[in-house]
Amino acid sequence: MKILIATTSLLILTAFSGAAYSQSSLGPATAATVNGAVISNDVVEQGIQVALSQGQKDSPELRNAVLGKLIEISLLSQQADKDGLANSDKANRQLAQIRQSYLADLELATFSSQNPVTDSDIQAEYNRQVASLGPLGTITEYKVSDIAVATEDNAKTALARIKKGESFDKVAKSVSLAPNKVQGGAVGWVQAGQVLPQIASVLVALSVGQVSPLPIKIPEGWYLIKLEDKKSSKPPTLEQATPAIRAGLTQKKQYEFLNTLRQTANIVVQ
Repeated sequence: MKILIATTSLLILTAFSGAAYSQSSLGPATAATVNGAVISNDVVEQGIQVALSQGQKDSPELRNAVLGKLIEISLLSQQADKDGLANSDKANRQLAQIRQSYLADLELATFSSQNPVTDSDIQAEYNRQVASLGPLGTITEYKVSDIAVATEDNAKTALARIKKGESFDKVAKSVSLAPNKVQGGAVGWVQAGQVLPQIASVLVALSVGQVSPLPIKIPEGWYLIKLEDKKSSKPPTLEQATPAIRAGLTQKKQYEFLNTLRQTANIVVQ
């Protein structure tokens, strides 16, 4: 079994947990010590939660891998301290950025715990979404592939190749900047409301098998899309939809909170 651990995430977790590096005798709350520096069970558990959030399965192997990675981090950080790297300008800049990112995530998590999405919020949003489906009460889903490039000229060149007979799949693998290029640009099934309005307006007008007739401008660059297939289905039950609705409403609350902070801040962009 190959177990992947996000080193950066674990570094953030350990760097800001006093229990991770405090000097202490081995006790029930301690998972290990490295040259006297304590790695607490709490920090190990945080690392496991990071791995679980990335889709890994809890197992003794995973737990050993997390602890092993924390031991490696402790060894390397101690050596960096001995080598005089801890107080370098580069280290201080990076640690300041890690601290800032950690505190930002902590603030959002605290805000969400203090402003939770309620069952009535979820019910209201579910009712709104169902009502928006119209008299047929069905959801239209689109199976999409895309090509992402940096400039309009690149998009036009890619589109010209497709019009001359090259497959969308081949051109995507050749020029797309998106990670899904290795799958020939395959995105999978989406709903119009799940993509940017610029893309949705083109998507809903395409016939199955058709490629967007012109490049689509979005903030990150230029896109070509292909409608691979289309289907209609009944909406999920409230129980089935609850996790996605809760996540969406939580994200919306966080966005509104962040926007409030932005509006009251003095931001100067050089």
